[in-house]
Amino acid sequence: QDSSDDIEDVSLFDADDDVSRRSRKSKIRHPVASFFHLFFRVSAIVVYLLCELLTSSFIACMVTIILLLSCDFWAVKNVTGRLMVGLRWWNQVDDDGRSHWVFEARKVSAQGGKTSSEAESRIFWLGLITCPMIWVIFAFSALFSFKVKWLAVVVMGVVLQGANLYGYIRCKVGSRKNLTSMATNYLGKQFLRQ
Repeated sequence: QDSSDDIEDVSLFDADDDVSRRSRKSKIRHPVASFFHLFFRVSAIVVYLLCELLTSSFIACMVTIILLLSCDFWAVKNVTGRLMVGLRWWNQVDDDGRSHWVFEARKVSAQGGKTSSEAESRIFWLGLITCPMIWVIFAFSALFSFKVKWLAVVVMGVVLQGANLYGYIRCKVGSRKNLTSMATNYLGKQFLRQ
């Protein structure tokens, strides 16, 4: 009976240790960055949806949405990507006038663990992927409903958020890898598993 109690104690202790490790991994280390990562994106979508209900001025709505999208582009590209997932990208022009895209990923720490939490990573990638998809839906909606004046605003949303999505996907998978070959390799592996 004592030996089974010892086994249970050890197992409970290991489970508590795993729970504490898991909570440290899932803890949000940069709450302000996480908030602003979603704030500008969601605010631009909400303003687009409610703009015609709140005001009749198209110019005021357009300027507000474009400012929110621009703030989002800058914040995600320069701050939240670096803090939340350790990725950065930028365009560099050399002396000859040639443009070079630079993609960086944070190195793994000396202990072998990541410095970003799983919760922040989920927030980052969900926000980065879902919002451009919503803007694409808005683009088709504006196109098929013949709202030409809103099409320019929606295209700005698709371009700015799509550029960030593309840049961070390139950071994540590596700048030298071809995205289409990587996608086909992934789908091939999934097909063989089944």
